[in-house]
Amino acid sequence: MTAAPAGHRQSTALEVASRVVDPELPMLTLADLGVLRGVEQDGAHVVVTITPTYSGCPAMAAMRDDLLRTLGEHGYDAEVRVSLHPAWTSDWISARGRAALRRHGISPPGPAPSGPVTLSLLPTRRDVTCPQCGSGRTELTSEFGSTACKALYRCADCLEPFDHVKEI
Repeated sequence: MTAAPAGHRQSTALEVASRVVDPELPMLTLADLGVLRGVEQDGAHVVVTITPTYSGCPAMAAMRDDLLRTLGEHGYDAEVRVSLHPAWTSDWISARGRAALRRHGISPPGPAPSGPVTLSLLPTRRDVTCPQCGSGRTELTSEFGSTACKALYRCADCLEPFDHVKEI
């Protein structure tokens, strides 16, 4: 690693890591998405802990690389660890993150289900509001949207299609 310029650590490692955006939802930071679980700092050495939104999430490698690159640009020697426990829940998306999703035409998740999950081969029933016009008259188009963690809906009033972040 090349030496960083003087004053390179004006921001704490937590501040720097908190500004890294999600590669699939770039309107959200990893902190707003709730996958940034912790940042431990010992001088210039930093250990960042992240949790995937779901097992096998293809964006994890990009998140790791973006964190390492961004922290390195600020003079930190960083490593990223993945923690699977506790499992991520869509309830961890911040209020600011939910508002950002809505502003960008994506329906934010409702409350995550609690208790035992019933296995069903039918589409999941959700109370989804159109992020474009606010109508509750929406219909599921596909259980999988632009990414596996989103479902595709269509508004029956304004007729616009939109993604909905699944409740997990």
